[in-house]
Amino acid sequence: MSKMGYQKYKKTSVQSASKEKLLLMMYEGAIRFCKIALKAFDDGDIVARNTNIGRVYDIVMELNNTLNHEAGQEIAENLERLYMFMTDQLTKATIEKDPEPLKAVLKILETLYEGWVQAIEQLKKENTNAG
Repeated sequence: MSKMGYQKYKKTSVQSASKEKLLLMMYEGAIRFCKIALKAFDDGDIVARNTNIGRVYDIVMELNNTLNHEAGQEIAENLERLYMFMTDQLTKATIEKDPEPLKAVLKILETLYEGWVQAIEQLKKENTNAG
C-alpha cells in the first residue's frame, strides 16, 4: 500500500471508529510515542525525544479534556489527577533530561490501557447478554 493510500485508510478508520475504539487508539498512540521517546533518550536523539514527549503530552491533555465528569464523577476526578500527574512527569522528563519520569508515565498508560480493554470487553459481554 502506498503511503498516501495508507494515510487515507488511517483517516477513514479513525473517522469510523467507535468512542471506545478511539479511546484505545489514543492510549496506543501515547504508549507508542512514549516508547519512541525512551529509545531516543538511549540514542541521544534530542529532537526525537522532545517531539515524542510532546506527542504523549498532547494525547494525555486530549484524554483529560474529553473526561465526562457528569457520567462518572469520581472516576473522572481520579483520571484527571492521573493525567495531571503524567503531564507533570512529561514536563519533568523534558526539563531535567531524565527518562525516569517518562518510564513512570509509560507504566501508568499501560495500566490504564489494560483497564480500559477489560472494561470495554465487559461492557460488550453485558450488552450481548442483555440483547
